[in-house]
Amino acid sequence: MAKKTKQAAGTPATVALTAAGTDFTVHAYAHDPAVASYGDEAAAALGVSPDRVFKTLVAEVDGALAVAVVPVAGTLDLKALAAALGAKKAVMADPAAAERSSGYVRGGISPLGQRRKLPTVLDSSASGHTTICVSAGRRGLEVELAPADLAALTGAVLAPIGRG
Repeated sequence: MAKKTKQAAGTPATVALTAAGTDFTVHAYAHDPAVASYGDEAAAALGVSPDRVFKTLVAEVDGALAVAVVPVAGTLDLKALAAALGAKKAVMADPAAAERSSGYVRGGISPLGQRRKLPTVLDSSASGHTTICVSAGRRGLEVELAPADLAALTGAVLAPIGRG
């Protein structure tokens, strides 16, 4: 992967990656507002297997927000997320709360460069890939990087939180 340099039009995610000196590749595609699944759209547009494209979800875990990063090919196991964070209960966060906390819009929430640093869990299936793709901070923009780099930059723990 080529190391990208900071660009004036960068998102908080790409700025964070550049500041950390992390190797990454940005992939842009034309987002269709009529598409229901942003992750499936990204995988198809990039020609990447849906098990290598990860979606970023914000959940409320024992009353506090947390981030879950799982393959778009599956769903988030809320009980497994709670367990990974040593909590009792997890539910999906209100979309408006997720947007306020992250600084991103739904469908473009990146685990990187969020407004507030939240506890983050990355599905352990990510470690089976050399690189994965996550949102770069807006719809139609993905960033490809090594799972270990994503975990290091977000302080994520790896755990089996995805289903399917």
